[in-house]
Amino acid sequence: MNALAKSWAIAKKDIYIYYLKGPVLIFGIFFPTFLFLAFAFGRSMPPQNLAPGLIALALFFTASATTPAVLPFETRTRTLERLLAAPLTVPMIMGGDVVAAFLFGLVISLIPIMISLIALGASLHHPILLAATVVLSALCFAILGTLFSAPPTDNPSSIMTISNLVRLPLIFVSGVFMPLEQMPSWGQRLAMISPLTYTTELIRHAFGETGRLSSGLCLVLLALFALILWLVSLALHQRTMSRRLWV
Repeated sequence: MNALAKSWAIAKKDIYIYYLKGPVLIFGIFFPTFLFLAFAFGRSMPPQNLAPGLIALALFFTASATTPAVLPFETRTRTLERLLAAPLTVPMIMGGDVVAAFLFGLVISLIPIMISLIALGASLHHPILLAATVVLSALCFAILGTLFSAPPTDNPSSIMTISNLVRLPLIFVSGVFMPLEQMPSWGQRLAMISPLTYTTELIRHAFGETGRLSSGLCLVLLALFALILWLVSLALHQRTMSRRLWV
């Protein structure tokens, strides 16, 4: 409980300080919004086809936008030194960053969901499945963001560049703009390495569409991705955290 309280204190600090930073707003909200509009504009697609892509894209970018920017900002302002001098472990610090990004993704995801239901008129068939998908995906993508911030630098723009070099290819192989069954066989195999694929499939199931993968399998694989990403990110940060003091 003491460790959770410390992580929550770090999460509150992140929410108060970093949510309105330029990189978070640009790469977390504005960029995916305009990217989706560029795809959807002029296409006569039914709401049931547009809604899953809109929600998945917004959730992916918002939940993974905060964690890459926090540690570089902390390194530049030298506030990371106080955190490392406090009775905190690396998992506590990372856990607080993940919780902040997780909550950010949850809150912002409500916007595209409301747009899909009210403005687009999409029909939600399985609300519990959608809620479970949003929660699990926000956690997975928040952890993914911590992986991008592993390099010990104090330059947030460098980290955001690395982040987008990974995130942009992922959205084009994850069935966000095109259902998996319409992709070539090599594209379908490539899509299996992206956690966003399973989020998109689950949201399609929630809106009554038939996906190529079952909802149960997608939930299990999404949880597995979250666990693997956490372990890899934790190992990297334990090696690089102390090096930030000399940047």
